[in-house]
Amino acid sequence: YLPEGNPSCIFNTPPDGVGEEAWVVYEVLKQLYGIPNSARALHFTLYNFMKSQGFVAAGFEDSVWVCEPNDTYSSQLIVSAHIEDLLVSCADLPTLNKFKAAFLASFDGTDDGQLTEYLGCEVIIDAAGNLTLRQSAYAERILYTYDTWDLHSVKTPLEPGKQLTKKDSPAFVYPALHLRYR
Repeated sequence: YLPEGNPSCIFNTPPDGVGEEAWVVYEVLKQLYGIPNSARALHFTLYNFMKSQGFVAAGFEDSVWVCEPNDTYSSQLIVSAHIEDLLVSCADLPTLNKFKAAFLASFDGTDDGQLTEYLGCEVIIDAAGNLTLRQSAYAERILYTYDTWDLHSVKTPLEPGKQLTKKDSPAFVYPALHLRYR
């Protein structure tokens, strides 16, 4: 992912542990996750697009943009970005569809339809338009992921007043275990 205005050629040294000769460098063709500036580059690219569409940042929140009715869009649009996921809201369906078409013409992406989940919360919208947020699906997914679904809950898993110290931690933490439970 290379945003507008970046140099045409970017080079990087191989990551540690890759058996390359000392003189070898890689040319970056597309920024991927893990490159420290990719999130910043994506933010600036989104910012420039939103600005070109008449959006302004919502107060101090740099990942939420608002577009008041203008020559391009007849109703207010609100867009919230979380990494590469966008949540778009608008009271007028034709305006919403016009924005989505403009966005998808500028970026590779998909329209996943009406919101059902966002940031780990299940989103339920009833026929009257009432919105309910639930985290039960997220909690269940965590329990299944870490093989803890069938555990029995207890009110206090430790003795009341138990003080844990560094000595209670294992001397060596297995990397796979650390990655799984962090």
